[in-house]
Amino acid sequence: MESLSEYLERLASARPTPGGGSAATIVAAMAAALVAMTARITAGNQRYADRHDEAARIVHAADALRAQLVEAAERDAAAFDAVMSSTGDARQRVLVRAAEEPLRAMALALDVQRLSAEALALNNKHLASDLGVACELAAAALTACAYNVRINHKWLHDAGVVAIQAAEMQRLERESVTELERVREMVR
Repeated sequence: MESLSEYLERLASARPTPGGGSAATIVAAMAAALVAMTARITAGNQRYADRHDEAARIVHAADALRAQLVEAAERDAAAFDAVMSSTGDARQRVLVRAAEEPLRAMALALDVQRLSAEALALNNKHLASDLGVACELAAAALTACAYNVRINHKWLHDAGVVAIQAAEMQRLERESVTELERVREMVR
């Protein structure tokens, strides 16, 4: 596993991958890490002993999401590399995957947003701002991933696949806005 500094060096290079999709999923992974941190702190605080089991569940879920998002960053880069090395009909097949990968990452980012709200319900007021940041980062990542879905749709000829993916993308975007508003209200 490379360090964050090494990843950023690769991101800043003249190579096309990692790119925006990978960066977006890493942002969502950071959001999941923040959620895990807040739940771990809450679980370890005697004042919240009655919420230990719920905090532990959130830790487990956030850690799993973080791992899935790190993997999603790698899959996104691989999908883009496949597009760049393909032509003709093969390119159309890999474009479907290149749109699917950021769409999956959007769903994971939404799960991080939801988990932020669940962690806020643990009611550790000292960590509310961290959870607000987590939700904001996850929402930004979701929005960023949508750019990659849309750009791939511009080149994809299968209108049926585009319609199905676009409908799912729009649903995820709507739910993200709702979750973000809910968390903002909880943090205030």
